[in-house]
Amino acid sequence: MNDSNSPIPPDDKNSDRSPDQFDHLSEMIDELDGRIAEYRKSVADSETSSPEPAELRTVSSTEIPPLIFGAHDPHVKEVNRWKKKHYVLLVLTFVSCFYKGMTSGDVPGIETLTPGMSLTPEMWSALLWNGLQYSVAIMLILFAHEMGHYLQAVRYHVAASPPFFIPMPILPFGTMGAVIVQRSGYGDRKRLFDIGISGPLAGLVFAIPIAWLGALQSEVRSRLEFGNGSIEFGDPLIMQWMYEWVHGPLGEHDVIMLNPLLFAGWVGIFITALNLIPIGQLDGGHVLYALIGKRAHLVAMSLIYGILGYMIYTNNYQYVLMLVLITLFGPKHPPTADDNIELGWFRIVLGWLTLAFIVIGFTPMPIVLHQ
Repeated sequence: MNDSNSPIPPDDKNSDRSPDQFDHLSEMIDELDGRIAEYRKSVADSETSSPEPAELRTVSSTEIPPLIFGAHDPHVKEVNRWKKKHYVLLVLTFVSCFYKGMTSGDVPGIETLTPGMSLTPEMWSALLWNGLQYSVAIMLILFAHEMGHYLQAVRYHVAASPPFFIPMPILPFGTMGAVIVQRSGYGDRKRLFDIGISGPLAGLVFAIPIAWLGALQSEVRSRLEFGNGSIEFGDPLIMQWMYEWVHGPLGEHDVIMLNPLLFAGWVGIFITALNLIPIGQLDGGHVLYALIGKRAHLVAMSLIYGILGYMIYTNNYQYVLMLVLITLFGPKHPPTADDNIELGWFRIVLGWLTLAFIVIGFTPMPIVLHQ
């Protein structure tokens, strides 16, 4: 296919290459080299003379020579590698959640199975339907949470990766959530606040209605029906309010039986509340640092020692992995490019209200094993 506007004639035996055409091509290459050299010089001069940090300097599109990045360009390769990891983790997390969700709801007749017996088609149908409901619901919640962060990062031109989902089939939830990777120090206090708070709020927009739908479909049974080895999930206040609204006051031995949507909503609410704990790189750490600055470091260290003391006192070590990860990533929040910019009253009120969700969304005993 030939392009009549191309300065280079087609490479075939019938094409005639004139010296004028080669001269024209040479002039274009020289001009492009000159523009690149001028651009590099202007960037170097601005970095030494500008009082602003180099990473905050804005460059207009007219300053940059028009370059076309090919498939072998290292920047393109790096983006493609990120995308491949994103898709692989997305599929693995979906499969992990699907597997864990298969037993999150009622499967008629499965309790009557004895060793050597096979599942009936009805049992397989119920298991697959449970897995599909739970995996779609929890992935929707996690995707909304991470896209809240990502879209705000795009809005503020802060470099960020697509969400990386974390499969964890050894956990009852099937996942440890998802993360996006972004450069620190590339935003001011207001941008940090908007990017940090948008994830939890976006996730709750889906988590709370999904939990409510699950509560409407739930049934109440007696805890005495279940023997040793049964697992019970601790309910935060917001879930207890939902149960009481739907079923009325529960008796001492009454328990709510899980179903796929209720389980997905419970996980979404719990992960959101966990992420809002104001320590380091957690969402709550971003929000609190934006609200009170470096004083958030004292709050973070106090919470770490408080959690450690709680685990030792109660002999409940369910949060030890979280504590180790927080310590490894750093409990103190790094500074922004401008910590002094005003947030405004609306952001301040929204920030404290969002952090207060921990009170109704968090439970210190998320999993209880009856022995």
